Amino acid sequence: MRVALLSPVYWPEVRRGTERFARELADGLLARGHAPRLISGHAGLRSRTTVEDGLTVVRVPRLPEGRLERRGYESHLTHLPFVYAALRAGDDEVVHALHATSALAGARAGRPLVFSGMGVPHHATIATRRWRPEILTRAIQAADAVVALSETAALAFERWLGVRPRVIAPGVDVRAFTPEPAARADMPTILCAADSSEPRKRVTLLAQAFALVRRERPAARLVLSRPRGAPPFAAEGVEWRDLDDRAALVAACREAHVAVLPSVAEAFGLVLVEALACGTPVVGSDRDAIPEVLGGDERIGRLFGGDEPAALARALLEALELAGDPGTPARCRERAERFSTDRTAEAYIALYKEVLGR
Repeated sequence: MRVALLSPVYWPEVRRGTERFARELADGLLARGHAPRLISGHAGLRSRTTVEDGLTVVRVPRLPEGRLERRGYESHLTHLPFVYAALRAGDDEVVHALHATSALAGARAGRPLVFSGMGVPHHATIATRRWRPEILTRAIQAADAVVALSETAALAFERWLGVRPRVIAPGVDVRAFTPEPAARADMPTILCAADSSEPRKRVTLLAQAFALVRRERPAARLVLSRPRGAPPFAAEGVEWRDLDDRAALVAACREAHVAVLPSVAEAFGLVLVEALACGTPVVGSDRDAIPEVLGGDERIGRLFGGDEPAALARALLEALELAGDPGTPARCRERAERFSTDRTAEAYIALYKEVLGR
């Protein structure tokens, strides 16, 4: 099948969850003999097409959005005419939008449309941008199928947007993310690969909890993902790394004793599954979709509640103890394999065939 994946931004401009989701899904489709292409916006004035590790990437112009942003309009609007033109010029059988604005361009193309919501919709966030409610509504109405990343996200779609999507969890490449016992660090190492510049990831709370962890584990260190520019803060035992590169992220997951994601409003928690695939136990907040990653199994990690550093510190210390159990890596790996790229790709292929009537 020829599938057009639509994402407003892509690597190297942005490397967050949506962009990684697009790449992993494309890899799964390519491995099965299908022909995906990714259409994204970029700051250039001309469209350009490249082939990146087997994936055709079409980058169309994204005109300056500063004035729209200042006036509170929804993001990623100015590249839509160019996305539509790229779709009209192609022969894609299915359009798969990873953002509501992208779905508007997909709807005009006259081909079966799948819309995957990458977040957890909520009234408070839906209402923060002008045109956002209308764009979301139009995207859902135009789509032949709507997909959420978790049961938590699906329930939020149903409550706030009036549609019950099907659930397809994101996939992790379990061939790339693999255990390597010899790579485990000698000192207790905690990894958080989340975007530290995003307030809902609560990296500041993690830093406060880590200071408490070091009272009991003085040799412990915390590895954080360095944003572009200078790190937001410095603290004893905290190490900032560039984790945008997948090889660097795999190495960090193997090296860590524990991976943590203290986020709120999380639609899934892919970084935790990537760590599990490397045999690393995890810690996450007990809110939203993160509990779905652990599946209630305290042999592979811990959840913490509330907003107090002490609760997170306790969970981290307990997870560090789990890391010393010889059976933990195998249990973590087994859990991660339930979220493999293979399973995700097969689920989407079945969905594409369904909307095509095959």
